[in-house]
Amino acid sequence: MKRVVVGLSGGVDSSVAAYLLQEQGFEVIGLFMKNWHDDSVTISNECPWLEDSNDALLVAEKLGIPFQTVDLSEAYKEKIVDYMFNEYEKGRTPNPDVLCNREIKFDVFMKIALSLGADYVATGHYCRKGEIDVDGKTVYQLLAGADNNKDQSYFLCQLSQEQLAKSLFPIGELTKPEVREIAMELDLVTAEKRDSQGLCFIGKVRLPEFLQQKLKSKEGLIYQIDENNPVYNLEKEEGLSTEEKLSFEAKKIGYTPEMGKVVGKHQGAHYFTIGQRKGLNVGGTTDPLFIIATNVETNTIYTGLGSQHPGLFKKALFIEKSEIHWIRNDMVLANGEAMQVMARIRYRQPLQKATLHQFENGMYVSFEESQSAITEGQFVAWYIESELIGSGVIS
Repeated sequence: MKRVVVGLSGGVDSSVAAYLLQEQGFEVIGLFMKNWHDDSVTISNECPWLEDSNDALLVAEKLGIPFQTVDLSEAYKEKIVDYMFNEYEKGRTPNPDVLCNREIKFDVFMKIALSLGADYVATGHYCRKGEIDVDGKTVYQLLAGADNNKDQSYFLCQLSQEQLAKSLFPIGELTKPEVREIAMELDLVTAEKRDSQGLCFIGKVRLPEFLQQKLKSKEGLIYQIDENNPVYNLEKEEGLSTEEKLSFEAKKIGYTPEMGKVVGKHQGAHYFTIGQRKGLNVGGTTDPLFIIATNVETNTIYTGLGSQHPGLFKKALFIEKSEIHWIRNDMVLANGEAMQVMARIRYRQPLQKATLHQFENGMYVSFEESQSAITEGQFVAWYIESELIGSGVIS
């Protein structure tokens, strides 16, 4: 009988995952990860992890499986929270959920599970795992979940072959309504519980408020850049190499205050991200203003009018060599090679036609259609059909 440790989060997905594994004949142990208890940076008085761990315990009791809580808050603070503050301070926008999976659930947590004699770790992610043979070696595939609305493969885009080998995703073939139905039939306390929102560790906390506790606010100006600004009509030089053309398309525009007009004030450029329109508090414009750039050095924010403003769109992005990650090591590109893929630059974005171009110092991803709000620090993930084969941090 193989032993599986399930990360019971106190939500419906992991509850049903545990039940399905039991039905498949595994010996199942439930572990709840406590990732956060630093009261100095918690906003609300509600304590979501207590409520969640209690729900996880009730589910374990109902299913008759052993249950315990593991405290990972030290590792969490060091690997996720400190990293997030550093990234925001530099004016980048990290993705804590992707990092949480790579650094905590499928690393620190997985090591604890394996030390308990587990053969596998299971989570309630909507994705699937495949196995194929490549040159006599078993290669593991990360496949999109069967439920298009809920596919969470993107959040696992930084996993390795070693991590996938030890992972199970029991609900990957199901849709969310089917998962809820199973939980209702079993009369699980989590059956109708809403999906958790907010950061993957603090529960009911809004990001700007969380950041304000560590990153000091400082007043700066908001500029509006006209869509007809000549900076958007720069022509590519003749005779450029492929790499130079891609570099031109991926390049960040260096905005300066002289290019625009002051339309308001903000409390810190590091609280804001490209593509954001809420929280600017600038009134009196015909369309909403969208952030097209931030500069944390000068503490300025640049905005454009409307969702079609040219400052929001780019056709290519760059990933530094050290930030390229392949799940499928057998598909790694050599310098000068290219590959047609489907890619997304954020969770839930419909997949976009793109081409990967590998060069000496990194990789360009060029899109068939211009993409809105390509954001530094976020992850781009690339697929072939329903398989996620690699990802990288947008630089």
